[in-house]
Amino acid sequence: ADFFRPEESGERDVIGLQIVTVGSRIGEATAELFAANSYRDYLELHGLSVQLAEALAEYWHARVRSELGFGGEDPEDVEDMFALKYRGARFSLGYGACPDLEDRAKIADLLQPERIGVHLSEEFQLHPEQSTDALVIHHPEAKYFNAR
Repeated sequence: ADFFRPEESGERDVIGLQIVTVGSRIGEATAELFAANSYRDYLELHGLSVQLAEALAEYWHARVRSELGFGGEDPEDVEDMFALKYRGARFSLGYGACPDLEDRAKIADLLQPERIGVHLSEEFQLHPEQSTDALVIHHPEAKYFNAR
C-alpha cells in the first residue's frame, strides 16, 4: 500500500501483472534426462531453463519500465542491473515480500495464463515449472524485501 496513490487522491495509478514461461517442452526434456539417470545434464538444463524464465520476466519488467516512460533511468552497468538499481521492483508470489501463494489465483484469474500454456495447481504452483508470475511495482522507492 505504501507504493500506491490512495483512492482519495483521485489520481489514476497502475500496477503491472505478469506471468511468463519458457514452455513445457524444456520440462519434458529435463524429465527425460532425469529418467535416464543423466543427472548432470538434467541439472544443467534445468538450471538454464529456470534462469531463462527469470530472464524473460526481467525482460518484460524492463518493457513495463520503458512503456511507463522511465526505462531511460535504468543503469548502464550490468552489475547495477543485477543489483536491481533501477526504478521499481518485481515481486514474485511465494517469496518473502508476497508469501501467500493463494494470491497467485487472483493474478491467474485476471491474466488467464492457460492462453500461454501455464496452469495453476491446487497447491497454487505454476506448471510448467519454468514459469513465474509477479506484481510489477513502479514506485521509485519500491525495492525487494522480506516480510518478517
